Amino acid sequence: MNPTLEIFSQGEEIVTGQTVDTNAAWLSQQAVELGFAVTRHTAVGDKLDDLVSLLKEIAWRADCCFCTGGLGPTSDDLTAAAVAKAFDIPLVFDDIAFAQIQQFFINRKRMMPESNRKQAMLPQGAERLDNDVGTAPGFAVQHQRCWFVFLPGVPSEMRSIFLDKIKPTLNQRFLLQPSTLVSIKTFGIGESDIQQRIDKIDIPADVQLGFRASLNEVQTKLLFPADYPYANSTALVTKITETLGDKVFAVDGLGEVTGDLVYAVDQLMRAGKYTLALVETASQGLMAGLCTGSEWLLETRYEHSLERLAQKLAIAVTQDDLLETAKVIALTTQETSGADFILVQLYSGDFQVLQDKDKLMVLHTVLLVGNQCYPASQSVAGLIKRKQNQAALLALDLLRRYLQRISSDALAGYSVIL
Repeated sequence: MNPTLEIFSQGEEIVTGQTVDTNAAWLSQQAVELGFAVTRHTAVGDKLDDLVSLLKEIAWRADCCFCTGGLGPTSDDLTAAAVAKAFDIPLVFDDIAFAQIQQFFINRKRMMPESNRKQAMLPQGAERLDNDVGTAPGFAVQHQRCWFVFLPGVPSEMRSIFLDKIKPTLNQRFLLQPSTLVSIKTFGIGESDIQQRIDKIDIPADVQLGFRASLNEVQTKLLFPADYPYANSTALVTKITETLGDKVFAVDGLGEVTGDLVYAVDQLMRAGKYTLALVETASQGLMAGLCTGSEWLLETRYEHSLERLAQKLAIAVTQDDLLETAKVIALTTQETSGADFILVQLYSGDFQVLQDKDKLMVLHTVLLVGNQCYPASQSVAGLIKRKQNQAALLALDLLRRYLQRISSDALAGYSVIL
C-alpha cells in the first residue's frame, strides 16, 4: 500500500479566497507521480490554535505531510511557533540560517529588517532546508507517524526547495511505487456524456476513474496502481478512446508528450507539411492568434461581420445559406492563398448575437481540402469571450478531426464534392 500524504496550506489569504492555492495542486501532482496516496488537502488561516490542532491530527493519521506558508518575518507567520507548541519542542536560533538571510540582503545592497531574524528560529532537532532564492528557510521534522516538510508559501521558493532538497530524498524515506495516471483529452463533449458512453465498459475496482473539465477540454483520468499489467491498462485506454471516437484529441500518460488542442493541430500540420489559410468572424482573430508563430499558417482574415467580409472579398453573399456562403468564401480564398487547407468560420445573425449573452449563436464552419468540403454547424451560448473562444476551438477541431482521422466515417458523412 502506498504511503499516505496530506497537503497543509497556511494563510488567511488562502482561506478567504484572496489567493489561489497553486502550491497545493503542484505538490499533489508531484506526490502522486512519486507514488504517494494523497488523502487530504487542508487550509488554515493565521490562527495559532487551529494550526496546532491540525498538526497534532496529521501527526497520527498521515505518513508524510507537505506544509506551505507561514515562514515569513511578520507577526502573522506562525508555522514555526505552531510546530513548537504542537510537538512540544523549543525554537532555537540557527546561526547558518541567519547568515544566509543576512547574505540575501547584502547581495541586494539592502539593510536587513530586524523582523527577518525571526526566520532563523527553527524547531530544535529539525532538518534545515536552505532557501537559495528567498529569505525563509524551510525545515523538516518527524513527529509520531508523520514526516513533516515545511516550505515557504512563495511558489518559486517552495518549488526550488522541494525539487532540490526534498524530492531526491523521498525514495530513501518511503517505499514508493508510482501509479500510472492516464488522461484521455477530449473536446466537444461534456463529462456527463462521457460517463454515459463509457458506463458499459468494465473498469476494474483498483483503477480510479475521474474527470477534469475546463472550457477548452475535458480529461477522463485513469489512475492505475503500480503493479497493474501494462497490457491491461493499454487495452482499457484503447477501449475508452474507441468509445469516445473523434472527440479524443490526445492521450497523456502512455509515453507520448501531448498538449492542448492547438498543440495537437500544430503537430499534425507539421507532420504532414501542410499549409492553412483562415477566414474567421465569430472568433474575432482569436483563431489566428492561437496559431501565431506557426509556419504552416499562410494567410489570415478577420471581419466581425459577414457583410464587411463580402465587401473585402468582392463577392455577393447572404445570410440565407451560410454553409453555402462559407464554401464560396473558401474557394475564393483558396485561389488567392494557395494553401492546402482553407478554414472558414461564419455565424448566423448580426454582431449583436455575438455580444448578447442571452442569445444563442449558431456557428458555421467549412474546411476546404482540394475540391472537397467538410462543413459543420454548432450552437454556442454565453458571454462574448466564451463564444469567441469556443468558435475558435470548434473550427480548429474540425481541422484536427480531418487530420487525425480518428473517425473517418464521421467526416466522410460531411464530405461534399464541389
